[in-house]
Formats: sequence, C-alpha cells, structure tokens
Amino acid sequence: MRFDSTDTYIATEDLRVAVNAAAVLERPLLIKGEPGTGKTVLAQEVARALDMPLIEWHVKSTTTAQQGLYEYDAVRRLRDSQLGNDSVHDISNYIMRGKLWEAFTNDTKPVLLIDEIDKADIEFPNDLLLELDRMEFFVYETRETVRAANRPIVIITSNNEKELPDAFLRRCFFHYISFPDRETMLRIVNVHYPDIQGELVREALNLFFDVREVPGLKKRPSTSELLDWIKLLMTEDIPAEVLRSKDPSKLIPPLYGALLKNEQDVQLFERLAFMSRREQRGND
Repeated sequence: MRFDSTDTYIATEDLRVAVNAAAVLERPLLIKGEPGTGKTVLAQEVARALDMPLIEWHVKSTTTAQQGLYEYDAVRRLRDSQLGNDSVHDISNYIMRGKLWEAFTNDTKPVLLIDEIDKADIEFPNDLLLELDRMEFFVYETRETVRAANRPIVIITSNNEKELPDAFLRRCFFHYISFPDRETMLRIVNVHYPDIQGELVREALNLFFDVREVPGLKKRPSTSELLDWIKLLMTEDIPAEVLRSKDPSKLIPPLYGALLKNEQDVQLFERLAFMSRREQRGND
C-alpha cells in the first residue's frame, strides 16, 4: 500500500515520500506547516486513498493524554451504587474508551489522526511516548493490557504554537508542508474547480501571491482561503479584468474578507491604497 495524490488532494512528491516512509518505519508522521496548508485533510485523504478507517482525535488546550487512552467514571459508579444498580459489580461498565483504545482494537488497520498536538500542555506528547512506541497501554482498573491488533498509521499535526519535546520528536518521522508554489497551487485549484476559466484563475493567483508578499501582513492567506475566495469570485461572477485593475482605489482585493482575516491587515491595505492614490495625484 502506497499513498499518492487523490482526485481531491494534490500531494507533492516530498509529502508522498514522507507518508510512505512513516508507514514503512511504523513511526508517527509529524506534520507541520502554515495553517490552511492541508495538514488535517492529509490524514483524511490517506485513509480514503488506502481504504482504511479514520479515527480522529482533535486536541484542545484542556485535553490530556489519559483521555486518549481511557477514562474511569468513578462518580457515575458511586451514584449507581447508591441507587443499587447491579452494574457497579463490573468496573468495565465505567471505563470510557479513548481514541487510542479505539484505534488499537479496530478490526482493520486504521489511520489515527492526532490533530494540533501543540494545543495541549507541554507534557502531553511525553505522556504518549510509550503508548505510541509500543502500541500498548495498561488499564489499572481492570488489570488488562490493550495492544494494537493492527498497528495504525499515526498522523500528528502541529501549528508550531509551542516546541515539542526532543524525546517525542525522536520517535516521529517529520515533514514540513511548504507553502505550494504557483504550479502546485494551480493544480490544487483545478482539482477543486475543474470548470474555472483559465483567465480568472490566472489573475486570481497573481493577486493572491501579491497579497502574501505584502510587507507587514499579520496573517498571510492560506490555500484554504484562496479556494474560498475563488469560489466567491465564481459565484459573484467577478470578471478577470477587475482582478488585474491598476486603479489605486481598488487596491484592496474584491471580496477581501475571504483573504484578510483581521482588521490590522485590512487597515494596512487601506493605507497602501491611500498612499497609492496620493502618489498618483502627485504625478498628475
């Protein structure tokens, strides 16, 4: 089984190599890159391409590693004992299985996504070292060991919000998704919008990459934002000539809310438009 691009996901050669190398080595694949470059979608596409079930664990700031294994609901058991419920005699009734347990006991080899691991506490990755390395963990309440019947393909994403521990990094195969170049981006757009006019996508890409290169931009637009913007351009029937207009009053891209995500960047473009208008008047 080897992963390749799909009909809805363009994977570069180095990304395909990384996915397949991690699978061969049976190590977690740690994916980093700008937000919106397709890190989470990668796991979904790998599962679809290889016809594997996908198990998703979306990490939050309050998530603990233990939740990925299991949780013991002692409060519910105490309440049931007070009510005379016979289920209290079997402690397994109060064990809530986590995503790793689900992946380890799946009937077929799954893809396990641990999404945005850097959102959690700094000790979170270290707390999963042995479990991800040995593909097993011990349940103290029931005195049983849960082992992976079919070792899952583990894909871990990070937005680089905090540094990950060296011990954790040593156990992973690492890949950074570089921002797509123009040729790759064109292929991505064509996959999502095969009927788009060539002139429109050409001018949209010109403007998009120009926006990303504006100095001082707080958040550069990503691939997902480009796709949203192009969809709006098509829906609103914006002609290509509007995108290549040199009119200083139209320096801010049409439907800019899909590309610019904070007021500082909008104000930056407004200032640039104002300065461009003043410069033009000075030349007249």
